[in-house]
Amino acid sequence: MKFGDVKTVSHQVIINKKSMSWIKESNRPKHLLYAIPAGALLTILFVAGLAAGMEFKDKQWGGKWDWLDIAATLIGGTIGQAIQILILILIL
Repeated sequence: MKFGDVKTVSHQVIINKKSMSWIKESNRPKHLLYAIPAGALLTILFVAGLAAGMEFKDKQWGGKWDWLDIAATLIGGTIGQAIQILILILIL
C-alpha cells in the first residue's frame, strides 16, 4: 500500500481518534478548560502546582491519583501560557 492511499489515511485517523479519547473521559475537559485562564494570567508552573493540588485533594477524598488529569490540566495551562506570550508579544 502506497503512502497516501485511502486505507492508510483512514487508518491514521482511527489511530488519532483513539489516542485522544482519554481527554473526553471523566472530568478532564474541565481540567483543560479551567487551566487555560490560570496559564494565561500566571504561569505553567502555577498550573502544575494547581494540578498536583487537585489530584492530592482527589486522593484525600478517597479517589485515586490520576496522571491523565494532570496531563489534561497541563495541556490547558500550556494553551493559556501561549495566549499570555502572544499578548505580551503584541503589547511589547
